[in-house]
Amino acid sequence: MVTSRALRKNHAEHLSKFYRKRVLWSGSYAILTAGGAPLEVLKQYIQGQRRPPVA
Repeated sequence: MVTSRALRKNHAEHLSKFYRKRVLWSGSYAILTAGGAPLEVLKQYIQGQRRPPVA
């Protein structure tokens, strides 16, 4: 992602205090808009997502 690269490049010293890895974004899921879907439908969708393996 270009934004992540630019942030790391331009603010490496500052970011190194907070981020040990060379990534800023996680592999998590997010719902930004739901288009009026009922809460139960959203819960089922989230629960149906694959979870990343625990390291």
